[in-house]
Amino acid sequence: MLRMATGVFTALIALAGTAAADDVADFYKSRDVSLIIGYSVGGGYDAYARLLARYIGKHIPGEPSIIPQQMTGAGSLRSAKYIYSVAAKDGSIFGTFSRSMGIAPLLGQADFDSRQFTWLGSVTDDNTTCVMSSASPIKNWNDFLSKPSKLGGLGADADPDIWALLYKNVFGARLQLVTGYPGTNDVTLAMERGEVDGLCGLSWSTIKTRHQDWLTNHSVNIIVQAALKKEPEIASVPLATELATNPEQLQTIKLLLASQAMARPFAAPPGIPQSRKHALIAAFDATMIDRDFLAEAQKLNFEVHPVSAATIDSLLADVYATPKDVIAKATKAISSTNQ
Repeated sequence: MLRMATGVFTALIALAGTAAADDVADFYKSRDVSLIIGYSVGGGYDAYARLLARYIGKHIPGEPSIIPQQMTGAGSLRSAKYIYSVAAKDGSIFGTFSRSMGIAPLLGQADFDSRQFTWLGSVTDDNTTCVMSSASPIKNWNDFLSKPSKLGGLGADADPDIWALLYKNVFGARLQLVTGYPGTNDVTLAMERGEVDGLCGLSWSTIKTRHQDWLTNHSVNIIVQAALKKEPEIASVPLATELATNPEQLQTIKLLLASQAMARPFAAPPGIPQSRKHALIAAFDATMIDRDFLAEAQKLNFEVHPVSAATIDSLLADVYATPKDVIAKATKAISSTNQ
C-alpha cells in the first residue's frame, strides 16, 4: 500500500510539473517579451542586451519574440525603477541596467530593495576602467591626481559618475564631472570630439567589443582599473585597490567593487509567478551555453563569464549586511555635493 501511495504521489508531482510547463508555454506562445535597456544604442549594455535577445527566446517555453526597447535616463535608474515598480509582473518584461543598481539603494541613490528583483543572471563579470584621450594631458594616475581634467558622466547612479566622484573625493583627483549624457557611447563621442578628456567607469569588455581601434591605434590611455584582480591584457595598469593608502579608502573601494561581479545583469520585476521565474532563469542559463550564442559572442569579441541568479542573490545578501559606517563612508565618497 505504501509503495502504491508513493507511486501515486510521484505521478501527481510529475503531472503538476508538466502542467506548469504547459502553462508557461501557453503564456509565452506567440507573445512579444520586452527587454528594457537602460542605456542608449551603441554602448556595452545595449550590445550585450541585443546579443542575448537574439537567442534567449528559443530557450523560453513557447519561444516568444524578444523585443529590445531603450529606456534611458538617470544613468539607467529610470529603467531599473520601471522594472521594479511599474512593469507588468507576469514575466513578459525583463531588462538590463547599471551593475551599480545592486548597491545604489544602500548609498541613498534608489528607493527600492535590489534583493527583490527577479535576477536572471549576468553575462559576465568585468573590470571597470578610467580612459583618457591620448590628446589629453592626463597620461597616467599621477597626472590624474595632479592635473585638472574634465570627465563625462551619465547620472548619479551610473558607473562613470560613481567612479569619477570616488577618485575625486577619496583620492583627490582634480577632475570636473560633466554629467547627463544618455550613455557611454555618447561620452566616448564627446571624448573623441575633445569636449571631455575621458571617462571613468567604462568596462574593459566595452573597450574590447566596441572600441578595439583605441587599443590598435593607441588613441587612449587607460590610467586605472577597478576590480578584484587585473585584466591580463592591461596588467601594467594599476588596480584602484593598489593605489589606496589607508584602510578607509580600501573599505570604500571594496564595497563599490561588489557590483563588478554582476557586470552585465538582467532582471525581471519582483513577484512574477514562480513557474515563469524558473523558466526565465533556466532560459538565461541555457543561453549562456548555447553554441550559436557563444559563437557570435566570440566573433564579436564579447566576454562571456556567466554569473548565476543564485550568485547575484547571495552577493546582494552579503552587500546588504555591510556595516553602516562603511556604507556612510562610501555614500560620502561618491557625493556630488562639491561638484
